[in-house]
Amino acid sequence: MPDSIQARIIEAARRLEQGRLVAFPTETVYGLGADAENPQAVARIYAAKKRPADHPVIVHLAPDTDPAYWAAALPVQARQLMAAFWPGPLTLILPRADRIPDAVSGGQDSIGLRCPSHPVAQTLLHVFATLKPHGCGGVAAPSANQFGQVSPTRADHVRQEFPDLDEQALMILEGGESQVGIESTILDLSRLDQGVGPVLLRPGQINILQLAEVLGDLPALPDAAAPRVSGSLKAHYAPHTPVVLAGAAALSAWAAGGPDAVTAGMFGAALPSCGRMAVVVLDAPPGPAPQGVDWVVVQADPGHYARRLYALLRELDTAGYERIVLQRPPDDPVWQGVNDRISRAAAAFSG
Repeated sequence: MPDSIQARIIEAARRLEQGRLVAFPTETVYGLGADAENPQAVARIYAAKKRPADHPVIVHLAPDTDPAYWAAALPVQARQLMAAFWPGPLTLILPRADRIPDAVSGGQDSIGLRCPSHPVAQTLLHVFATLKPHGCGGVAAPSANQFGQVSPTRADHVRQEFPDLDEQALMILEGGESQVGIESTILDLSRLDQGVGPVLLRPGQINILQLAEVLGDLPALPDAAAPRVSGSLKAHYAPHTPVVLAGAAALSAWAAGGPDAVTAGMFGAALPSCGRMAVVVLDAPPGPAPQGVDWVVVQADPGHYARRLYALLRELDTAGYERIVLQRPPDDPVWQGVNDRISRAAAAFSG
């Protein structure tokens, strides 16, 4: 790592120690970080993002940090998953250690822990931990955007989200484009002592089948008593331009010009009367573009789509379109993370 980048990271770690905010890259998205053990610093995250106080944040740890400092219990399932997927895009919800303030968990007795794989994030977390007397520092870091909006996958996205915060108020570490592109998978292991097995609270790049390979069984889906976690609201990850989802068959019929191809039931409105639109399709356009429509082709690969999704939404959001239509990807476990994000983006406009 070049000396100039190392110096920036050391300065960023010192700012975190002082209770200030630092945005930094991870393999998923850019995070807005603060000292996870400093409630006043964590409060600055909530204020900057306009985030509800009861909406938890995830604590990021360096690979050499002991997660037992943060969690009241580390069950065997947690250790197995850490061995399989850390560093990487998996957050584990565990019982929170009494020494850890509940500011990071929205007042709950659980805590979300993750070990990112991005080298800048790892170096920042390691240096920050060395500044702590106990050597186990963690950085609370939700995505570095206004609450409910599209997450940032590049440093310039962070600057766009917080134009009123200068370098003194918010230091931003550069780290290139996030390679995963959507937020981490979140798995709840906080209720094992209550007889509640692993619960998948938010899908991501690590899918339910990969988790089952390690756990020996499929995780359950969220229940009413599950902990609140980041990104779990019905409407989230949304641009300012209205988003609509459409199936491949509907888009093909529309392109073919069938008289009943476009209905309010399919799209929430009759698309021909909705002005200029961008329609994101998989692999190839379904036919000639109807008037006022621009086809935007994305490779039908879940990893590629996830890397592209948030940057693409940001591009289309500023291109003057009146509506963004997203083709629904296949209903398949490997697409679960992408389908979750676009469904929540569309829900913000479903009324």
